[in-house]
Amino acid sequence: MSQPRPLRRLKVMTIQTNETDSIPAGGAMEHPTRIPPARITGLKGAVIRRLIVKKLGKVPASVGVYWHNPKVLFASSGFGGKLQKWDACDESLKSFAHMAVASLVGCTWCLDFNYFEIRNKGLDVDKARQIPRWREADIFTAVERDVLDYAEAMSQTPLTVSDELVDRLHAELGPAAVVELTSVIAFANMTTRGNVALGIESDGFAAACGLQPLPERPALPSRS
Repeated sequence: MSQPRPLRRLKVMTIQTNETDSIPAGGAMEHPTRIPPARITGLKGAVIRRLIVKKLGKVPASVGVYWHNPKVLFASSGFGGKLQKWDACDESLKSFAHMAVASLVGCTWCLDFNYFEIRNKGLDVDKARQIPRWREADIFTAVERDVLDYAEAMSQTPLTVSDELVDRLHAELGPAAVVELTSVIAFANMTTRGNVALGIESDGFAAACGLQPLPERPALPSRS
């Protein structure tokens, strides 16, 4: 089994502004959010900035946006942290599912960041790159295709999940893994839809690590 590659710290020059603590050089219009990022202040804010910069090299605009309501930020990130510790379902399947949700919903931030994280976890980057066009790609196994199908089916309104699809996942993964996968997909829907609604876009983490660009998601056929 290959060992995960060490996480690369992104080298991003930042400037100070009145609205946010860390914005890529060039100004806040790099990716204009619908609610301007707030300054991340106070002792707790200083600790958060230090931890994020240590891991990522800069503070994403999304943190500043959600800093307007720290209770929401801490609740969401706290649950996300607990979710990372779950181990009943294969990490690749959960990561691929989150990317599938992001691609369908149109959350460039989640799509980029999860692509970046897949690289840092030592997972299959070549497969991750093909997730926006997974239905046309022949790189995925049968169970991976079912997981991606499940992620998209759970992300439709109304849901399009079928008994047959869940039965196949149950038989392949077991009940504990299916419950975990379902919760990961539900959480992905919450974060991706919130980001899109607030105009939070990609911070370019994957590109900064030299990952190849993700392909465009194929256009859906028009409904007559």
